[in-house]
Amino acid sequence: MGERANLAINEAPSKGELSVLFCGQSITEPLHHVGPSVHDYGIVHCVQSGRGKFTIRGVAYEVGAGESFFIFPGELHHYVADEADPWQYRWIGYRGSGVEQLLAIIGIGPHAPVVQGYRIHRVEALFRNVYKALQIGGSAGDMEAEGYMRVVLAEYARTTDKGSDANNDDKRSDIERQVEQAARWLSLQFDKSISIDELAHTLGYHRTYLSKMFRKQMGESPMQFLLRIRMERAKTLLMTTRLTIEQIAAAVGYEDALYFSKLYKKWYLHSPSSHRTEMQSGKPSGCLYF
Repeated sequence: MGERANLAINEAPSKGELSVLFCGQSITEPLHHVGPSVHDYGIVHCVQSGRGKFTIRGVAYEVGAGESFFIFPGELHHYVADEADPWQYRWIGYRGSGVEQLLAIIGIGPHAPVVQGYRIHRVEALFRNVYKALQIGGSAGDMEAEGYMRVVLAEYARTTDKGSDANNDDKRSDIERQVEQAARWLSLQFDKSISIDELAHTLGYHRTYLSKMFRKQMGESPMQFLLRIRMERAKTLLMTTRLTIEQIAAAVGYEDALYFSKLYKKWYLHSPSSHRTEMQSGKPSGCLYF
């Protein structure tokens, strides 16, 4: 099953905080699928009609008309059109030194990749404008596309907790918001040395209380949440790269490769090296926590 697509490519992408790489539109056939894939850039899809399923970090999201989903650099993902009502969507590829922070500010990340409730006609018009800007070409087209992309993000920000205004009728408590902020921060900073004590202090709570509320809201403690993110990321790197075990350990926040290997084996019941071999050979493997 295939798709019909139009594509515009930025011939002169900048290397700043945010740069649009390409933009297009696809009309898919039933069960048309993309991936599993890993990119070194991000992509946002705006679904215009139909529906499909998007999977990232092992979580499947049903996405339909009037919703958008984000693909993140370095994250294994795949998506497939619905058999009865295949989707049609516009998409923008992007990268930049400040993209991760921009998305984090409005609450978008690998654990919150789907945006709903925005002004669909406004966002669709902005996607069309990005496409037209790239057709212009040159530095003018690049800057114009970047400007429209920023407005796209502003539209998404209107629908998220951090981007909403004082009239938002969201009644969640401060601690619930702080737990979500902590989860987003852990999702983005998993590759660094992280202290839950310091995180709790930054948010203004005692570690014990934050951990209790985090577990209540997220179903696991902050350390378990962080460990799961790191192990999922490590597995993706084992599957999709030729990095050494030492390099993968460092990439997910562990200076000690031996300690990382012990944690990985406890999580997946296989050492990193043996798990890589089995995954590449297509053999199934177990997991203690799934």
